[in-house]
Amino acid sequence: MVETSKPTHDLSIPSEWPNPDEGQLVVFHGYLGSSANLSKNLSFVQLLSKDGKYSLQIVSSGSTAESRGSSAHEKIKSLTAYTPVAVKGLLRHRKQPPHDDSFSIQKVKDVELDLTDVRALNDFPSDIIIKQDTNFPPDQRNLQLRFRSELREAIHFRSKVGILLRNELDEAGFSEIETPLLFKSTSEGAREFIVPTRRKGLAYALPQSPQQFKQILMGSGISKYFQIAKCFRDEDLRADRQPEFTQLDMEVAFADADEVMRIVELLMQTLWAKVLGLELPLPFPRLKYEEAMSKYGSDKPDVRLGMPILRVDYLLPEDLIHKITPLQGPIVEMFALRLGATQANPPTIREFVAAFMDSPQGTPYIQNPAGAPGLFVFDSSRPLQGLSALGFEAAEYIEDAVSAEDGDLVVLQARPNSAFTGGSTTLGSLRTAIHAAAVKEGLLDPPGGFAPLWVTDFPLFSPASSAEPGQRGNAGLASTHHPFTSPKTPEDIDLLLADPRRVVGDHYDLVMNGVELGGGSRRVHNAEMQEFIMRDILKMSQERIAEFSHLLQVLRAGCPPHAGIGLGFDRLVALMLGKESVRDVIAFPKSGKGEDMMVKSPGMVNSETLRMYHLEAGN
Repeated sequence: MVETSKPTHDLSIPSEWPNPDEGQLVVFHGYLGSSANLSKNLSFVQLLSKDGKYSLQIVSSGSTAESRGSSAHEKIKSLTAYTPVAVKGLLRHRKQPPHDDSFSIQKVKDVELDLTDVRALNDFPSDIIIKQDTNFPPDQRNLQLRFRSELREAIHFRSKVGILLRNELDEAGFSEIETPLLFKSTSEGAREFIVPTRRKGLAYALPQSPQQFKQILMGSGISKYFQIAKCFRDEDLRADRQPEFTQLDMEVAFADADEVMRIVELLMQTLWAKVLGLELPLPFPRLKYEEAMSKYGSDKPDVRLGMPILRVDYLLPEDLIHKITPLQGPIVEMFALRLGATQANPPTIREFVAAFMDSPQGTPYIQNPAGAPGLFVFDSSRPLQGLSALGFEAAEYIEDAVSAEDGDLVVLQARPNSAFTGGSTTLGSLRTAIHAAAVKEGLLDPPGGFAPLWVTDFPLFSPASSAEPGQRGNAGLASTHHPFTSPKTPEDIDLLLADPRRVVGDHYDLVMNGVELGGGSRRVHNAEMQEFIMRDILKMSQERIAEFSHLLQVLRAGCPPHAGIGLGFDRLVALMLGKESVRDVIAFPKSGKGEDMMVKSPGMVNSETLRMYHLEAGN
């Protein structure tokens, strides 16, 4: 009988197998693959390695001297493909096959296994049908992972990235420190998941991030901290968000923003070089928030796309402005999508634009309260090259500014003449959406490469929003990121009382290819300043401020200056692999409704459990 727990060699490491000339019996563990029965007494069966990367041919014969009186041949013929097995036999040389039609599995071509014994380690049911195009639903995540090699490879890749980051940070003098998952509810900014206890009225909260604990560590004599941490936020989900996500969290004592950015740049450069074999030139470019919003309409711009936004309202006829927007005294901006260089003719581009605006993607832009966009196709066969509606001065300026060619698309959009807030303008969102649509239609090639940059100098405060709880103060303001970010300069500190909306925070976001990989800041390390921001600027109640008494206590006890960052680990891995969604790099992701379809969570709670935790079921 084959020993199930003692394989003599690993099928995934052919270099460690014995020489077939030695006549040594070997035991492999793996999965049965495809089979071919050439006759009653001769079968060929593929044995797949445990990781699915290698395949070894098994030769089973019912007529050999060693097989007579044994059931090995009959047993292997009776087993279905994908059955986990332990097999025993002799390695021997084989002629290499003339061709290999397997792309994802590496076949061992010069050696095969002469079977002497086989044992099934479990059954593979006949009701699970495996074909080349089988697409398993999310509630069969185990089968998705097992039979979709790209998913498994993404999980292995994620592991490799995590190990490398840990090693690099360890060498840089960082200590990996775990912080609690059972925290308490505080007005840090996002909605929290609450964990009830059996003590009436008391509950834990799962941490939005390790932010407060890592600041406590900075005041506790820890100079360099990191962890790959689980974070939890009860927020609306989309392709790059999950209710629980993983973050590479870092904090450095006696550091400023420049030092943290330098550490992260070196870390990213090493990661790209060692894992992808690509160079990320240093230092990364920096864009201030105002510049990013005015030039690209986004605080996480994909600069690979080009298409800078230009302001043109001062060039446009008044009657045209009134036609494209109901706003009074608006700002009107434009960008050009360079489609002419693709040899697409103007009629083709007009058809593309009409189809895009008529699609669900175009609906939000048509229904924009500031007015629908103006879309013009540069066409030398028409008056003023198709831009006659813009007037001579604007048409000439645009043609010169973007070096327009036939087929280029010029997009105009009005917006209120006010300070930027939030993460994007309507024109900024349209810029990325219509570029993606052009790529999908084959009018443009997908952008390639990696373009990292820092976005800095965010406003410290933003208008409070009903969509986010913020700090629940009464000032009509909320911290743009969180209430622990420091004003950037002494002048910004002076503005706190005079005009808090103009205060710039010492915050920095790492952006790559239009993806916000993470954000960090220099923190407020003075207790009086922290309490002043909460009480006098955000106008938080004393009860809300008391939620942070533990942090104020640490800051009051001589906490040094410190700065840090949190990088979205899921997003980082997805970006490196070119995945559209972080769900493709998470072993057990949640659905768009925050559900784990396989284990059926969240689950209903029975009345007895509700009573134990002093809870009542809602209607």
